Amino acid sequence: MKEKDYLALLAKREIQPTAIRILVLQAMLKAGRSVSLLDLENMLDTVDKSSIFRTITLFLSHHLVHSIDDGTGSFKYAVCSASCSCEVNDLHTHFHCESCNKTFCFQNIPTPVVQVPEGFTLNSINYVLKGLCPECAAKDKQKQNFKTQ
Repeated sequence: MKEKDYLALLAKREIQPTAIRILVLQAMLKAGRSVSLLDLENMLDTVDKSSIFRTITLFLSHHLVHSIDDGTGSFKYAVCSASCSCEVNDLHTHFHCESCNKTFCFQNIPTPVVQVPEGFTLNSINYVLKGLCPECAAKDKQKQNFKTQ
């Protein structure tokens, strides 16, 4: 992506571009997966922690990113698709690799919507699959093959 593409993504969500906002968005998109605040701090070692946190908070409030509770105790963040408004019907499945601890968005697999009893209001759904990503599954298979030889 070019800088004009990052600027367009920010403008679409009515976010004023700053150098830090562009850097955070760029890092998130380059990662190709969801990232934690710690991941972003490590990727952007010249940017202070509070600036990254404020940027993520702003991105969340403008629905540029969504948060993922993958059960690791640390929220992950991923850039939303162009049509996402972070409503219940926009939710999708996430996959957490139990080996490398990366969490991936499966945008093409919608989260099943559950009908809750009368009087309850559904605000969000957290649907996380857990297992091994293709890279870790291949490593695991190699280990298994090595053990049987």
